[in-house]
Amino acid sequence: MDITHLPLDFAGLLALAAGLGWAAGLRLYTVIFVVGLAGYLEVVFLPPGLRLLQHPLVFGAAGLMLFIEFFADKIPWLDSAWDTVHTFIRIPAGAALAAMVFGGQGIEWQTAMAVLGGTLAAGTHFTKAGARAMINTSPEPFSNIAASIGEDLVVLGGLWLMFAHPWIMLGLLALVVALMLWLLPRLWRGIAGVVSRFALPRPTARGHS
Repeated sequence: MDITHLPLDFAGLLALAAGLGWAAGLRLYTVIFVVGLAGYLEVVFLPPGLRLLQHPLVFGAAGLMLFIEFFADKIPWLDSAWDTVHTFIRIPAGAALAAMVFGGQGIEWQTAMAVLGGTLAAGTHFTKAGARAMINTSPEPFSNIAASIGEDLVVLGGLWLMFAHPWIMLGLLALVVALMLWLLPRLWRGIAGVVSRFALPRPTARGHS
């Protein structure tokens, strides 16, 4: 499907704003690099508010961080440390990207999209971080690598759907939100159980007189 010079309608803008917020919670640097490079090469039509990403300095810096993240995200426990630091980066960036999609549509729309994008970024980020923390309780590294590659593929597929099939993307996002609402409490209860097992003092044998 040739979408190079097709301006996005409202559904397209909404799918892009929500999708970028969702994807930023998983792979922020992939999002900025792929979208910026695609816009620069005129593979996709970016709304005016997102055209900042087309600047080579912007997607070049994102590409450098993507290179670092690609390896850091696949090393047990380093991935969780990376996620912890990025709690303060992915969520506001997801809000900002979603608001940028509606640049020029009025401050009301930009604010609403910032709330939507930030919420979706937070949901995906905490789901990812929780899942990785549980995976890290296993001593082998292969599950981390498999999970990381799976996340890479999911984000790339989502980026394509945002532009090519926005209605499908919106439907899938609704399912993803429902899944996150179901999964997040279970993940964090599991993490709390693991932490409590390590935190509780072990009983010591007492001698008899």
